[in-house]
Amino acid sequence: MHSAPTWDPQQYLRHSDHRTRPFVDLLHRIAEPPAATQGRPARIADIGCGPGNVTALLADRWPDAHITGFDLSPEMLEQAEKHHAGTTPGGGWLDFRLADAAHWMPDEPYDLIVSNAALQWVPSHPESLPLWIEGLVPGGTLAFQVPGNFTSPSHAILGELCESPQWRDRVGGHGHRFVHILTAADYLDRLTDLGCVTDVWETVYSQLLPGEDPVLDWVKGTALRPVLTALDGDEEAIAEFLAQYRDLLRKAYPPGPHGTLFPFRRIFAVARKPG
Repeated sequence: MHSAPTWDPQQYLRHSDHRTRPFVDLLHRIAEPPAATQGRPARIADIGCGPGNVTALLADRWPDAHITGFDLSPEMLEQAEKHHAGTTPGGGWLDFRLADAAHWMPDEPYDLIVSNAALQWVPSHPESLPLWIEGLVPGGTLAFQVPGNFTSPSHAILGELCESPQWRDRVGGHGHRFVHILTAADYLDRLTDLGCVTDVWETVYSQLLPGEDPVLDWVKGTALRPVLTALDGDEEAIAEFLAQYRDLLRKAYPPGPHGTLFPFRRIFAVARKPG
């Protein structure tokens, strides 16, 4: 997100069931916002909203809330506005705005600031945590989840391939973009130091992906986006890179009788501001 790769909403949504599950688990751990006891609709921000499919889940949970999704990708925002913007069935309001999470700051008090699988694209996000907590109303919540699988074969292989002699000059660095993700313990310390009541945990989802080369299909929607953006317009190079990566992934993730096992580790944090 920070360096603005070109996104493909349809590719991203191909695995929407698996991608949405961590957000649902996060949502279940978020307490009712202060607005619930103050007789007013909740004000909610979704940082890195993508195509808006999980932003809509916030409207299901808080049907009268005013919810704004922020994203840097025009392609993602177009998808979100087309399918989710407007008045919600519960009388709330869903809108979407162009914004870079690396520089986003609350422009009004929020009951809830949430981010789903977006902060891994924002190297500066640990430094933004105090500003986001400050932007909450007393008793408000900051909640997010990020991938924790950057040492897994899918990402390690991508990094090695990007740094290989054949590809280094064109896509070097694009496979090692996520070293700024903190450990669960580091997030816990930082958010607790800010005075928040904090709940941090990790989960590994053991997923069975169907179809041929499903891990490649998965990463085409996320980790591969910077590489595909860098090679955009050179279809021969894209095909060759994908073929090499595909062959390596086949060895690392062999198909089984029920599909291809793809472990999916996530880090979650829910921090409630005093008040």
